[in-house]
Amino acid sequence: MPIATPAQYAEMLDAAQAGDYAYPAINVTSLITINGALKAFADKKSDGIIQVSLGGGKFASGLNVGDSVFGAIVLAEATHRLAEKYDVLVGLHTDHCQPGKVDGFLKPLIAETARRREAGQSNLFQSHMLDASELPLDENIALSKELLKMCADNEIILEVEAGVVGGEEDGVDNSDLPDDKLYTSPEDMLAVYESLDGIGRYMFAATFGNVHGSYKPGAVKLRPDILKQGQEAVIGKYGEKAKFDLVFHGGSGTPVEQIRETLDYGVVKMNIDTDTQYAFTRPIADHMFKNYDGVLKIEGEIGNKKVYDPRSYLKAAEEGTATRLGEACDALRSSGKSIYK
Repeated sequence: MPIATPAQYAEMLDAAQAGDYAYPAINVTSLITINGALKAFADKKSDGIIQVSLGGGKFASGLNVGDSVFGAIVLAEATHRLAEKYDVLVGLHTDHCQPGKVDGFLKPLIAETARRREAGQSNLFQSHMLDASELPLDENIALSKELLKMCADNEIILEVEAGVVGGEEDGVDNSDLPDDKLYTSPEDMLAVYESLDGIGRYMFAATFGNVHGSYKPGAVKLRPDILKQGQEAVIGKYGEKAKFDLVFHGGSGTPVEQIRETLDYGVVKMNIDTDTQYAFTRPIADHMFKNYDGVLKIEGEIGNKKVYDPRSYLKAAEEGTATRLGEACDALRSSGKSIYK
């Protein structure tokens, strides 16, 4: 099945909202991680979201190129082709884009989708994320409105954020923020709804203490009730139609019970990156330790081509990625719920 059309992607989000489940959204950097994601979704009969960050796009473009937009296009086009062999729906998304990088990353990718549409082709990406949480809320909303209009003109869904996700990811470090910056208030959620309603469809990354990275139990103080309070404030004033499609960032390492609590409050997408990075690397490390004298030419020996052939350990990395992402499908209750017909 090709990548979901804009209508199918909207239907995916509607189904998740109605069914109190969410889609894992995995950051990819290579064909191996794309294939691992597709394998997980297919094995679990779950639709899902594959996403590309600025850093992931830059990496995928190669050391001599280092172009985030070009690399993101390459990864997206590869996913379009690979997804044709599967019987689940997949949406393509770009992750955190800060205001200073909008002109150099988001706008060129929106323009690429516009070019494809004019040529009678499908959208390259189904959604993009603007992370303008570093700005005062009024400036954040102003930029969100501008980009939401551009996205809506091309049947693209925009993800916005108010409040800041802690920790460090993709070169952006929010490790030292005061706690009050990590929680989106009901007043801020109301302001987002009132400003963006009617322009186009969007998802909302409201923060509730979530943090990028992996931490020991008790180190991260999540408050899913923040999402409940915000939804109640908006629905109480504007009715059920105002309910947000919420996004959970920093989902790696979160206990299942807390993940599932957020589903009750309208989370339809959860980002997973740190855990799948580890799941990719762990079997490679295992392979290297077990085959130390084969992957290296030690003391004049010739090594063992069968074990230093990258395919020998990258297949294990793909399997490890798929296994961990499959666990996320189960935790998010998306397993067995593909809407693909």
